[in-house]
Amino acid sequence: MAALPEPAAEQKTHSQKLQQKMIEAIRDSDGSIGFDRYMAMALYQPGLGYYAAGAQKFGAAGDFITSPEVSPLFAQCLARQIQQAMVALPDAVVIEFGAGSGALATDLLLALESSGSLPQAYWIVEVSAELQQRQQQRLKQKCAQLLDRVVWLQQLPDESVNAVVIANEVLDAMPVRAFEKQNGELFERKVSENKHELSWLNMPADESLKAALKEIEASTEQPLPENYRSEFNPSLKPWLSSVAAMLKNGLVLLIDYGYDASEYYSAEREMGTMMCYYRHRAHDNVFFYPGLQDITAFVDFTALAESAFDCGFEVMGYTTQAQFLFGCGLAEIFENKMAQLSADSVKQQLHLSQQVKTLTLPGEMGERFKVMALGKNCQTDETGQGLMGFTVADLRRRL
Repeated sequence: MAALPEPAAEQKTHSQKLQQKMIEAIRDSDGSIGFDRYMAMALYQPGLGYYAAGAQKFGAAGDFITSPEVSPLFAQCLARQIQQAMVALPDAVVIEFGAGSGALATDLLLALESSGSLPQAYWIVEVSAELQQRQQQRLKQKCAQLLDRVVWLQQLPDESVNAVVIANEVLDAMPVRAFEKQNGELFERKVSENKHELSWLNMPADESLKAALKEIEASTEQPLPENYRSEFNPSLKPWLSSVAAMLKNGLVLLIDYGYDASEYYSAEREMGTMMCYYRHRAHDNVFFYPGLQDITAFVDFTALAESAFDCGFEVMGYTTQAQFLFGCGLAEIFENKMAQLSADSVKQQLHLSQQVKTLTLPGEMGERFKVMALGKNCQTDETGQGLMGFTVADLRRRL
């Protein structure tokens, strides 16, 4: 923790305002709140939460970088998968959840325009007014001619539509419940206060938490070990249910870092998967200046697949980000880009090569990030070959 940069005075004041609201919530709730409520406040409290306030979050000047910010190659590959799906989805719109800086929306629209496959509309579901403004500004600068196709929504539309839905690094920011198994008993790890400081407090698990643990142990086919901490996302199924209700026919592409259940809840991962990001430094102190840092948890893709099945989706593919990008033609796109560069532009060539390495190498984003495709009445290929992004490797058997 000593290695983390010290926030400026005004940032500390901002965090203290949010922390005071958290303490008030704790006092109003008999001394503790669930970690899911704490995480929701830390990230989304109006005007104060990490995603609800005005600080720079994405890119070199922020706290972390996402694949769309690494390179336009990411969106150009994803555009090919969207284009394939849209052949089977007449009059489809593209819907992006949590568009962040707007980098993915910008590059996707440009790639779809260049291939002559623009959707009739591009909807961005974004709860943060501040991020909406950033996205609008970026789109206006980079592709003003396409801005009239973009619609911002703060919630899902009531109408039922044909759509390709994209959620890139969205699920990891959903609030999670934290638990601990200790001496044969199950506890919920809640948030309390001690002398105006936030702290953990173990409380006996309620019936819903016990039921969730049984589902986890059924997925992994073994009991969790003693002295074990982890978390689960209670919002997966409700979120997927709302998406399914919105779709007549569609394809949902979920891109995030995560594991299948057996790896997520392995004995070696005894401290769970929650991580915090502050100025490109990763750490595990969830109480470090709330409102100034991102808090995330890895995605349990087995739970995601099971929830999707319960909501009427077909799991159409599951693979690593690297294999997905190669399946969508990354090598060909890269070669074409390199061929367009002049022979003396060595710096640009090296930069492009580094972008591919960051997106695909196992030690970078290539294996930590997974891609899952969910379909609802979506027959994407008359030849039966399926979605191109999963032709190199399909890992559904691991789920």
